[in-house]
Amino acid sequence: MSAQGGHVVAATVDAVAVADTVVLTRRSLRHVTRSPDTIITTAVLPIAFLLLFVFVFGGAIDLGPGGGPYVDYLLPGILVITIAQSVSYASYRLFQDLQGGIVERLQSMPIARSSVLAAHVVTSLAATLVSLVLVVALALAIGFRTGAGVPAWLAVAGLLVLLTLSLTWLAILAGVSARSVDGASAFAYPLILLPFLSSAFVPTASMPAPVRWFADHQPVTSIVDTVRALFAQEPVGSEIWVAVAWCVGLLVLFWALAVRVYRRRLA
Repeated sequence: MSAQGGHVVAATVDAVAVADTVVLTRRSLRHVTRSPDTIITTAVLPIAFLLLFVFVFGGAIDLGPGGGPYVDYLLPGILVITIAQSVSYASYRLFQDLQGGIVERLQSMPIARSSVLAAHVVTSLAATLVSLVLVVALALAIGFRTGAGVPAWLAVAGLLVLLTLSLTWLAILAGVSARSVDGASAFAYPLILLPFLSSAFVPTASMPAPVRWFADHQPVTSIVDTVRALFAQEPVGSEIWVAVAWCVGLLVLFWALAVRVYRRRLA
């Protein structure tokens, strides 16, 4: 086959994979829209944390001179928790499809193998974005303010999308590896707790030395600090590249592991 012919075949295969992903994504989104309580449920925990820390604990937390309203400091960490909570449903939905034999039936049809996982990823991204919008809307209602312009908001959105994709692929890995419903969603608990060992709720300078070292060198801190700086219209420096590197590195790692386990399970 000529090189030109090979490119045509590859383009055709890619087009088929995209078309199959679109069809399966519509199926997944229909399931979500038929049970909107799913999105509401994913937003309940971060909203509870937001209200609890702002109105109960916020007055006791000292951010130092010029710290500003606590809700402004808190929101980036709550957004990370929202993503961690939301992506757990991708693992649950994929596990249900695998256990119900739906994935096997789909694989017996002339569709691209990659489209099954891709559809779950796109659905997770869409549902998570809705949850993030709900949380930001509540934060604005209780006093969150930012003078950030469109470029800063786009940078925040891009970073949160990258984080959502990386954690969604972790959810996919959990879904294809799990042997029970509880196992499919249990991976999210450490993700939700991780922001508590970061700069999400208090400055790391107030932490004991070993805890501070861990907080300063784990991905949530760089992501939260970058989002906070963008909202505050402050220089982000190299922190944004550290955050992007964490997100991209985790995305590639979890994607490779998820695809490998998925292929092995269906082999």
